[in-house]
Amino acid sequence: MGYEIDFLPVGKDKSGDAILVRYGNLHGARAEQKVIVIDAGYPETGKAVVEHLATHYGTKEIDLMISTHPDQDHVGGMETVMNECSVGQLWMHQPWNHTNDIAEMFVHGKVTDQSVKNSLRKSLDEAHALEAIATKRGIPITEPFAGTSFDNQAVYVLGPTKDFYEGLLPAFRCTPEVKQESNLFKGLIAGATEFIKTLAEGWDIETLGTPSEDTSAENNSSAILLFQFGDKSALLTADAGLPALTPALQILKNAAYDMSKIAFVQVPHHGSARNVSADFLDALLGPRLAIEATTRMAFVSVAKPDDLKHPSKKVTNAFRRRGAPVHRTAGEWKYYFKDSPARGWGPSLPLPLFAEVEE
Repeated sequence: MGYEIDFLPVGKDKSGDAILVRYGNLHGARAEQKVIVIDAGYPETGKAVVEHLATHYGTKEIDLMISTHPDQDHVGGMETVMNECSVGQLWMHQPWNHTNDIAEMFVHGKVTDQSVKNSLRKSLDEAHALEAIATKRGIPITEPFAGTSFDNQAVYVLGPTKDFYEGLLPAFRCTPEVKQESNLFKGLIAGATEFIKTLAEGWDIETLGTPSEDTSAENNSSAILLFQFGDKSALLTADAGLPALTPALQILKNAAYDMSKIAFVQVPHHGSARNVSADFLDALLGPRLAIEATTRMAFVSVAKPDDLKHPSKKVTNAFRRRGAPVHRTAGEWKYYFKDSPARGWGPSLPLPLFAEVEE
């Protein structure tokens, strides 16, 4: 079986995800393939997704579209994709169907509750609009809870469970909008990178521990996806943090899943140090290697190469020590494949092992 996993560049200043997957006989007819879109970045990213489908997959027919969670950097471009392509089915969470608290935010189809932070208001509006388009076009909608699958479990949802998801919903609306810093303050931060505290690392020195704080409830609601391509598989994590990733991994452990089959991993939440721990990576990828070797590949979506937080150097170092060097987008297309038509693209270089990491 051939497969392609494409990470499109998303955002200029803030990172996001737009991922395309095609598998099957990639040298054959469209009917011998499955095409899946996972998130579509910001609103302006939608056109790029459609163009990529047409140029490299030779189609505007999507078998399955998945919205991992309602953050604007993931759901923003999906409306454009759905309007310009045919879509077989849509997987998306519908938080307004689980709690009156969120359902009551919507008046005349828009979120009006002023206690909701602006970014969440926009994200929920866009997710609600996506649902409306799918309903109007008769596209079936399924919420991606653990156990949901597609194409004889070629795509399998590891998390979240419905109970875990509903437990997160009360926190969706409780985060106040962050106050905007003055331009002077922003300038001071931008020009003071030399004052950022760093720690020394090496192949035998790792400083990644357990995060002192968790990622947001919205991030932990992300659909965690396992793609199974015959004897190989890929794990897509969206923005999930440890409270979501740990039970998802436990599903694989309980099923005695051969973890060595996971040849490709998405680094969660653009490489944030708040989303993974050394213990979790040991369980997922195996323990640190005595000498450097590549046993699998990892991709991370980041907006720009000079971002100080994304990806975290201590996170990418930790992936590398476990045989999964990290390749970042940073304005470039990234492409993981097997037995697929040649594109003439050059090789991708992974991030190095950094000698200094953020504290």
